[in-house]
Amino acid sequence: MSIERVWQPPCGCPADPCDQLVLYNSLVDRKVAFVPQAGPQSRQIVWYTCGPTVYDSAHVGHARNYLSFDIVRRVLEDYFGYNCLYIMNVTDVDDKIILRARRNHLLSSYRDAARDPAQVYADASAALAAAVDKQRGKVAEAEAALAEAAADSGSVAEKRREELATNLAQEQMLLGKQLSAAAALEAAGAAAAIERQLEIAGDALAEALDKQLGATVTDPAIFRAHAAKYEGEFLEDLAALGCRLPTVLTRVSEYIPEIVQYVEQIVANGMGYEANGSVYFDTQAFRAGGHTYGKLNPWAVGAAALAGEAADPSGEKRHPCDFALWKAAKPGEPFWDSPWGKGRPGWHIECSAMASAVAGDKLDIHTGGEDLRFPHHDNELAQAEAYYHACGCQQWVNYFLHSGHLGIEGLKMSKSLKNFITIRQALESFSPRQLRLMFALQPWEKKMNYGEQAKEEMRAKEALLKNFFANVEVALRTQKVAVTSQRWEEEERQLQRELDGAQRRVHEALCDNINTQAAMGALCDLVKAANIYLAARQDAAGPQPQPFLLRAAAAFITRILSVFGLAPAPGDFLGFANFLLPTSLNQFVMFGLAPAPGDFLGFADPAVAANDDAMHAVLDGLCAFRDAVRALAKSKAPASEVAAACQGAPSEEAQQAGASGRPKDMLAAFAAFQQEIAGLAAAGAPPGEVLAACDRVRDDTLVDLGIRLEDKPDGSSVWKPEDPAVLRQEQEERRRAAAEARGKKLRGQLDNKRKELDKFEKLAALPSIPEALADKYRFDAAGEPSHDKEGAALEGKGLDKARKEVEKQKKVRAPLEKKLAEDPAFLQALAADIAALAAELAALGVAENGSA
Repeated sequence: MSIERVWQPPCGCPADPCDQLVLYNSLVDRKVAFVPQAGPQSRQIVWYTCGPTVYDSAHVGHARNYLSFDIVRRVLEDYFGYNCLYIMNVTDVDDKIILRARRNHLLSSYRDAARDPAQVYADASAALAAAVDKQRGKVAEAEAALAEAAADSGSVAEKRREELATNLAQEQMLLGKQLSAAAALEAAGAAAAIERQLEIAGDALAEALDKQLGATVTDPAIFRAHAAKYEGEFLEDLAALGCRLPTVLTRVSEYIPEIVQYVEQIVANGMGYEANGSVYFDTQAFRAGGHTYGKLNPWAVGAAALAGEAADPSGEKRHPCDFALWKAAKPGEPFWDSPWGKGRPGWHIECSAMASAVAGDKLDIHTGGEDLRFPHHDNELAQAEAYYHACGCQQWVNYFLHSGHLGIEGLKMSKSLKNFITIRQALESFSPRQLRLMFALQPWEKKMNYGEQAKEEMRAKEALLKNFFANVEVALRTQKVAVTSQRWEEEERQLQRELDGAQRRVHEALCDNINTQAAMGALCDLVKAANIYLAARQDAAGPQPQPFLLRAAAAFITRILSVFGLAPAPGDFLGFANFLLPTSLNQFVMFGLAPAPGDFLGFADPAVAANDDAMHAVLDGLCAFRDAVRALAKSKAPASEVAAACQGAPSEEAQQAGASGRPKDMLAAFAAFQQEIAGLAAAGAPPGEVLAACDRVRDDTLVDLGIRLEDKPDGSSVWKPEDPAVLRQEQEERRRAAAEARGKKLRGQLDNKRKELDKFEKLAALPSIPEALADKYRFDAAGEPSHDKEGAALEGKGLDKARKEVEKQKKVRAPLEKKLAEDPAFLQALAADIAALAAELAALGVAENGSA
């Protein structure tokens, strides 16, 4: 069985989208040419994206969705030149929010009243037992659904089985977590602290309390405060991640009248029905009206395990596929007045109603996570087509884009599975740019795993780019264009060809479903080509790097990085300011009236550019002084020459440049370093102390100022701006690597010493030779064998054999006797060496088994 997927291309959409933007459209699960609803010449896009259901902290899986579509949006706006009306919803009325707010409230009240650990243990144990039983039932249902689908054949059945298998794995994972919690509670025991018990069993206990007391929670402020808290967190997370804000933010609680009217119109069009104060969408009437239900995920239609709808014990639904548009009020839930009585919106209706209220009867783009395809997005489409049925609407959205799951341990990262890392936790380990880069290196529509491979690839690419920009900045800073040849040779022509090729490859990649992974590959290849060019131009006696060409390559890379949000972009600041406030001023940028990516290079903050000349003057002076002092110390020059080098430093130019701001701090560091060297010279300090002072200013003083100082083999040095935290992290990694290397050596020495001590202690514990051979021979006063054990005198061959055995025993003891002859305290010294090695290992913070 196969399912025909029908999509109506917008007017003017080419059949063969050669050299044109194509997007992977979930409505047909293939790439199709992108054309705005207003026609091929239009630059206006109406875009709706599903925002958060604000019942808990956002996690990295959400970040993958928001960052991926932020990158897609930036490419459409900043590269292809579209203007986006970007609408994002916030779901602040929903089953999950109601349950979480109510349960948190009840658990908090329980915690405040709890006094007896034994009673808490009894309550928590009962709650966990009930939760385990309930989850076992869900696993059984998931197994049955998968088994039932096993007999079906065809591509649709295969797709359904794949999703049912994933659903089963998720239910099994939840069961495993609950069994682990039950075991942990049992291990803690009834005497455990109340807070510890609630830490283990809080979720299960909250569910039990809700079942018992949920109907008593009637204060609307409890639900609103809960949603407001996590909505605020979400917006802060968006800002921290550097995501552009929406043009319109729609909140469900503020659009209740529009939602009620939307439901009324669907009912009026014969595709909805009321039952006991609730209103349901009639999927069969919708199909009878000429519409297709389940456009995005047709293989999931009819699979109860995938529908996400609560069971219908009341029998109110006319068909199992029907879903709630409006839910009749229940005790313990917020409600609003409606023509059907008090109640609240269903989950799916909000997006259709709010998007229509802002954008009308057609969306160019709708986006969300892959997990929302069915039922949420399919139900959205059905609701909108039913609402606009009289207008003949068959396609409310032209392009549906879904970001791939972010996996962890083989399953998608999810709040419900409790296998997530919050955005705030992730930002403790990664910078916002690093998270964005991690996702830019993956196709936005495909699954990705949040694992070490993705993290290491990101770190390697960031290091490549940062090092490139730093090297280009040094080349631009040190080249004096007016007095150096600007003639191009074959090396320059080759780099220009690489730049041309990268520009073509990036454009092709971005036209091909905004393939940022391929675009980043093209940029990195250009970086490698530029690095080869720089290496070929390192000879001071030969041609020098051409700064204008290098800048053109770096400026192109910067421009594309800014399009991806990896470097400051025009849409991230206001007016003439130095990239301080978020908005878009592309026209001012176009005319050179505001900063643009071509005006700065790499990841640097262009706000620093105003101080560049002054900073360069101070740091160039400091580096030149330090280079001169190091050269004198290495050549063991007399202290008088070192003292002479201190005269006139810092130079007058450096002192003028360091009059204010950041350069002033650098000038203070320069002056302090000069005074330290002058003091060492006056005291006649040895060259090693002078070199140590040069190392300290590099590794401590300049690191704190955010300057990386690199010493070159020829004795000169170059400085590069860098985040102090990055420099300190690198220092710590070098220290750790050195400690591990030293620890490995020490462990080897310790192992050998212990084996040696064990060997000699065993020799020292041996009995004397007469004692060792007493079962064979008797010995005379001189320690020589004289008789066998029965007392017969040894003669001839018998005596020869006895002497050979004695010599063998002496050879065994000889190594120890030799050591003791050299040092009578040899064994004590060996034990002291072992203790010293173990102490040094401990001081390094490295365990004797090699672990940190």
